[in-house]
Amino acid sequence: MSNETLSPRERQILLRIAREAIACAAAGRPLPRLELSSLPPHLQEEGAAFVTLTRQGRLRGCIGALQASQPLALDVQEHAAAAAVEDYRFPPVRPEEVALLEIEISRLTPLQELEYTDAKDLLQKLRPRVDGVVLRHGFQRATFLPQVWTDIPDPADFLTQLCYKMGAPGDLWKREHLQVQTYQVEEFKEQMHPT
Repeated sequence: MSNETLSPRERQILLRIAREAIACAAAGRPLPRLELSSLPPHLQEEGAAFVTLTRQGRLRGCIGALQASQPLALDVQEHAAAAAVEDYRFPPVRPEEVALLEIEISRLTPLQELEYTDAKDLLQKLRPRVDGVVLRHGFQRATFLPQVWTDIPDPADFLTQLCYKMGAPGDLWKREHLQVQTYQVEEFKEQMHPT
């Protein structure tokens, strides 16, 4: 991803692409074909994003990519549809729910390895509310976006919950030297109109 933040117009285009994808996925229709050449250059560049859906402030789906492998516009479209119907934690979004959903897009910076010596050192190197964190242990992997710090502000709790999400014991980060990577996000959401 380029270091430049997206313009308000680019953000609006991505949010519109995401909403169309969610509506199509909820209705069981194929996703519309994106004319990449007609989009602003930033949206044609490779990018990685997470799409988070909430309804009345409660999580309703969240899926994304940690590493860029396709144009940002396609990445957002694919993950918006997946967040609507493929997040195993929730039933698929129904067509009548689509208008009630709030969409948030998090555009990720490239992953950085976090070098640390032990559990205490790891806690000191984490940057709450700044870094998203990826934990890896063998074939297991899990991430929390930086926004999750709002709900889990304590670094030790954050790592424990991330171990649980990975399917591992909560204290694994204290007992074993895990691969830890960090990233930052540019997050934006639709401007909700007061009802």
